[in-house]
Amino acid sequence: MSQVAGPTARRLELLLARGQHDGRLPSVVAGVVRDGALVWTCSRSALDGFAAGPQVQYRIGSITKTLVAVLVLQLRDEGRLDLNDPLERHLPGVAYGDRRLRDLLAHATGMHSEPPGPWWERSPGVSFDELAASLDDADAPFAAGETFHYSNAGFALLGELVARHRGSDWWTQVQQRVLRPLGMARTSYLPEAPHASGWSVHHFANTLTAEPAHDAGAMAPAGQAWSTVEDLARYASFLLEGHDDVLARATLQEMATPQSGARASALAAAHGLGFQLSRAGSGMLVGHTGSMPGFLAGLFVDPVRRTGAVVVANATVGLRPEAFCVELLETLEECEGTEPPPWRPVVDLPVPVQEVLGVWHWGNTAHAFTWTGREVEVTRLATGVRVFAFVPQPDGTFLGTAGYHHGERLRVVRNDDGSVHHLVCETFVYTREPYDPSAPLPGRS
Repeated sequence: MSQVAGPTARRLELLLARGQHDGRLPSVVAGVVRDGALVWTCSRSALDGFAAGPQVQYRIGSITKTLVAVLVLQLRDEGRLDLNDPLERHLPGVAYGDRRLRDLLAHATGMHSEPPGPWWERSPGVSFDELAASLDDADAPFAAGETFHYSNAGFALLGELVARHRGSDWWTQVQQRVLRPLGMARTSYLPEAPHASGWSVHHFANTLTAEPAHDAGAMAPAGQAWSTVEDLARYASFLLEGHDDVLARATLQEMATPQSGARASALAAAHGLGFQLSRAGSGMLVGHTGSMPGFLAGLFVDPVRRTGAVVVANATVGLRPEAFCVELLETLEECEGTEPPPWRPVVDLPVPVQEVLGVWHWGNTAHAFTWTGREVEVTRLATGVRVFAFVPQPDGTFLGTAGYHHGERLRVVRNDDGSVHHLVCETFVYTREPYDPSAPLPGRS
């Protein structure tokens, strides 16, 4: 399958070939999404008798967490919970009960990354009661909210939360409320043929060792699922567009809002509500990586360019899924750049908007207020840099959507005759003339 131009497909195929060779991957499959469709996919296999492809299942590891996060936000949108609720309100008697649901989703609880006991990824899973009995919050690495600290155990708790609210296990809810509406028929809890086997590659001998693939039990919400490139492409399209039967686009945008980050990683990335956020592409990519013994996976989308990339491989190490997805997206943009929407003249200019257009001064600094058709864009004239944006509200104010005034209200102050005199946004006064003597400017003697 290829709906990209021949030279673009060749560039993408070279990336995959080099990734497979340099990473010593037994097999790897990748795909690129554009405007809601899988427009390119390619696979390579070094295993005799095994044909990799976009319909072959691989274990997707922690991409499973995003499915759980979607279920939690569905509950929130239904009014059945608040993201600022403490965990104990929904799972009474469980360790870390004082941690907020928001922080569990964003890995900001400070709780341990793994549950006590043997390495769960390579061991048969236990029941939730057994897992809960083993958890101990007495020596948590960090205080709640102190920093980003990835926690697999946290998503085991969220999976149980979903189960108790819905009255059935979390995976049944994934099937009913996510996979079926999105048409992801080849995503499953346990592998379904055709599927890859997981391998580890000996560093010096280049021989293969089979990796286990246990049912993770109570830890399954952290990394159990199996999927294909075709299904992950459907999921990527959902992340770009939303779906009326799963989550609204506005909720997905909320999930892609940074909630936590780590000084230890120099803010190389951030985490939203269940999703990893990476500074790349048009600004910020949204998605997640995944790893389980013998498998690696990655899925990231660029909401502005409406593109996405997915990759799966059956090796324990050898591929950096996030970096590889970024490379795929950068190559696609370089070869076939995203077309901007056509410029269209404004037909309906709201009167409140018309009144604030033009040049306004903050002190001596001039700003241009321009209507784009959906928001008032504010550009600093000296630099040409967009610094703020506002959306008109029914009450005549303007709500900040970007820059320092994000979330704040810009208010119009009028003369006695109803004409606009100046603008105020949280003590920032904007006037038509620099330091207008008739405006109430702070600090004037």
